[in-house]
Amino acid sequence: MIPNTECIGANESVLLAAHRMAEPAVGALPVFGQDEHRKGVLTDRDIVTKVLAADKDPVATTADELAQRESRHHRRGRRGMEVLRTMSTHKVRRLPALTLVGMVAQADVARALPAPARRGLA
Repeated sequence: MIPNTECIGANESVLLAAHRMAEPAVGALPVFGQDEHRKGVLTDRDIVTKVLAADKDPVATTADELAQRESRHHRRGRRGMEVLRTMSTHKVRRLPALTLVGMVAQADVARALPAPARRGLA
């Protein structure tokens, strides 16, 4: 899990989101509204395919316009295989860890699994 995850406000631009992703090189940010509730997740792929490739203005496009609204998340204490099963079932590569403490990526889960379990994923 990546601790101390950067977030983006729903009304902030995707250009700002891209800058926040660049350092420390993360591929997704949780999007929060003014009510401090999670609105979704914004990925680097969303920015590329839905803004840049569509010739939209990254300054005028807000994170809320692109946020993926899936309600999947990771609760603290869940085991690696359970998290991986959730990712696989819902075809997502990242899950917000609630209460938001970071993001879990497939690579994080794979690194945490014992070698025999990793072989079963191929």
